[in-house]
Amino acid sequence: VLLASLFIAIWGWLSLRDMPLDALPDLSDVQVIIHTGYAGQSPQIIEDQITYPLTTTMLSVPGAKAVRGYSFFGDSYIYVIFEDGVDIYWARARVLEYLNQAGDKLPNGVQPKLGPDASGVGWIYSYALVDRENNHNLAELRSLQDWFLKYELQSIPGVAEVATIGGMVKQYQIVLSPEKMRALGITLAQVIDAVKGANQDVGGSVIEQGEAELMVRTRGYIKTLEDIRHIPIASNDERIPILLQDIAQIQTGPEMRRGLADLDGTGEVVGGIVVMRHGENARATIERVKSRLAHLKDGLPAGVEIVETYDRATLIDQSVEHLNEKLIEELIVVALVCLLFLFHLRSAFVAVVTLPLGILIAFIIMRQQGINANIMSLGGIAIAIGTMVDASIVMVENAHRRLQEAGSGLSNEAHWQVILQSAQQVGPALFYSLLIITLSFLPVLALQGEEGRLFGPLVYTKTYAMAASAGLAVTLVPVLMGYLLKGRIPTERANPLTWMLISLYRPLLRAVLSAPRLSLLMGLLLV
Repeated sequence: VLLASLFIAIWGWLSLRDMPLDALPDLSDVQVIIHTGYAGQSPQIIEDQITYPLTTTMLSVPGAKAVRGYSFFGDSYIYVIFEDGVDIYWARARVLEYLNQAGDKLPNGVQPKLGPDASGVGWIYSYALVDRENNHNLAELRSLQDWFLKYELQSIPGVAEVATIGGMVKQYQIVLSPEKMRALGITLAQVIDAVKGANQDVGGSVIEQGEAELMVRTRGYIKTLEDIRHIPIASNDERIPILLQDIAQIQTGPEMRRGLADLDGTGEVVGGIVVMRHGENARATIERVKSRLAHLKDGLPAGVEIVETYDRATLIDQSVEHLNEKLIEELIVVALVCLLFLFHLRSAFVAVVTLPLGILIAFIIMRQQGINANIMSLGGIAIAIGTMVDASIVMVENAHRRLQEAGSGLSNEAHWQVILQSAQQVGPALFYSLLIITLSFLPVLALQGEEGRLFGPLVYTKTYAMAASAGLAVTLVPVLMGYLLKGRIPTERANPLTWMLISLYRPLLRAVLSAPRLSLLMGLLLV
């Protein structure tokens, strides 16, 4: 039993060390987001041609309980909400299957995309790129975010997406002149085809030469504004090419924006939002993000700095640390009460040792079940602490009485026999009474939806801790009593507190037994 307890303690410590931390349990539904972009189209067109076809298709996805569609200018968002208990990746696979069925209902060139595999509370960290010296404009800061920081952070384990907000997206813009196009007889379709054809690399098979194969290729990617200006569109009657610069103004500029980011009212900045994968360890993921950002700061241009704007780790640490302090306080209070009433240090140790071991057993089961440590799950342990030690105290007190009745000078075999008999006398009753208390919170598991996800961790951890204490009371406690309850065992009169309470209780008990009507009256007054 001692070796098994040691093994459980080590396993529990390892589970506690690797336990995911968060401030609150994830109350969001299992959901899959479908985003479809259709540039330049009005919300009504988006609704008719994209949102409605996809929404009606998603209604038949297995396990889906609600489908919500939203149509905006140029964008369609569909949220597929699933029943409780559905695995997020199973849900994403089913949605992809039904998206394939809806492909022929959408306009040509429109491709729906799934959102990140995150929950509704996946936003764990955000930051802003700031140039205090004003050496870089918003377009340059946006490029740093999109082409440097974003890719580095998305490679971190546990990160589902890094979303960019604010700034300017740099564009190569072709501003056509309708008058020049009409005069030269050039259509918009010709311009589009010419630009597409001028921005591509093409392979031309191979040429054999000297028993070697030489690969033929053309390099045609656009790199500068001059490359765009010299794109041929057509030719006039004299066979002179008409270039794009003849009918348009070529320039760089920002993409049309749908929003911006401001930092503390000091002006526009570029921001990044780190979204965590579903079911990941929020605290550990935040630490990895911070470590990577600290490493990436050296690669930023002079004057550009990363300003932290939101960090859930602060809330997680404060919540968990506050609850840990209360748990330690409860453990100390329970230990002092045991020592005060048992009036025997080794006996108090026997009673109190079940507390940390029972909590570690609860952490083992939590880790295997996938429950993270938050204020609700740790709160369940806090509720159970006061009751977990009851069985051990009764077991130790009964052993005290039996050892006092047996007298001193017992042999080792007789001592263990007395311990065995005392444990057998009260063990079954204690085990089943604790088992009944353990099951008292189980009806809370009947709650569904957000209520069930909120109170479920509390019920589980409280039940696990109580069940562990019930098991320890009939396994570990008798063994520890056999080893530690030796020598002089204090009597009731040896403890001043116990002697005083008994002295006050006995006269009251005699009075009640001699006058039943008085006891009834006292009971009514108390009620």
